[in-house]
Amino acid sequence: MTNAAEQYLFTPGPVKIPTDILALGAMQTPYFRNQAFSEVVFECEKNLLALTNAPEGSRAIFITASGTAAMEAVVLNLLDTQEQCIVINGGTFGQRFVDICHLHQRPIFNVKVSNTNLANTDSLENFQTASALLVNGHETSIGLLYDLHALGNFCLTHGMLHIVDAISMFVTDELDMQKCAIDALILSSHKGLALPPGLAMVILSPKALRRIKHAQTYYLNFKNHLEDGLRGQTPFTPAVTIILQLQLRLAQLMAQGLAHQQQRAKAIAEYFRAAIKPLPLKTYSAYMPNALTALSPTDSRKASEIVAELEHQYHVVVAPNGGELKDTLFRVAHMGDIDEAYTDVLINALFNYYQVTR
Repeated sequence: MTNAAEQYLFTPGPVKIPTDILALGAMQTPYFRNQAFSEVVFECEKNLLALTNAPEGSRAIFITASGTAAMEAVVLNLLDTQEQCIVINGGTFGQRFVDICHLHQRPIFNVKVSNTNLANTDSLENFQTASALLVNGHETSIGLLYDLHALGNFCLTHGMLHIVDAISMFVTDELDMQKCAIDALILSSHKGLALPPGLAMVILSPKALRRIKHAQTYYLNFKNHLEDGLRGQTPFTPAVTIILQLQLRLAQLMAQGLAHQQQRAKAIAEYFRAAIKPLPLKTYSAYMPNALTALSPTDSRKASEIVAELEHQYHVVVAPNGGELKDTLFRVAHMGDIDEAYTDVLINALFNYYQVTR
């Protein structure tokens, strides 16, 4: 395996981490059951609520785990075994929500969608008796960005909880809890936030807070997390260093403004997409986010072969797909501490691979 320091990362997590964040991660982990660390957690919660424009009275929960644990936690704590909910299933991560709901016996309407961002929600009207709607705001497996504003209005109209996994769109793409009527927002550390993996966050609106159930879970119980959060702590050992890195990153985002970061990601995505037009590659989705470009070969090459050769020959790592999309789709992320010069490494590698002059 190539040393990570010698690789150019274009994967949707982990992403290239800024040097000041890396330096903070190399420091001795401090003790955390004290007021000093509580103040760090309070600051992180305050800034997360501000950056996502959470409704007044919202709360943030910090879970030492991957984003999938936060997805499962939301299902366990907010959904009832007696009420059906809608799951928007447009790919691997939509299916993950389906699988979690099935495992925990939460009845669902499994709404499979393709080639739509659901700006028109008419197809969901048959399921208006649902108590909640779950969606991966950006279906990362295929690079599809849903219209969260339209889905939020649908949920408001029918009195549903709007539950959004925004793990791979936060920072790079527009995200506003109030504008999109989002009640539970799921985030993770290692994508747009450009931190190491290992920390998941859930932001709960007052509406979601009122709907918390008696969850049959010890580690992921929201009530315990919320109670301990009142004193700036977590029920169990937190990812201390990542939370310290989160504090720094959120402070930077507050100073810069999210619009600046979103525009930067958009500019890099557009730069990349324009540069590769001469190559036998086509974009897979008509509703791409700033965060990622999903590409399919238009010649005889297999996507899996392209991914392997880029890493082997050029030390450039892009994201493969699994299952039926293994040979037809690969993904290029535009998250993290990258710029046009960094992106040129990938562009040049693709042109060299195809033996085309740029």
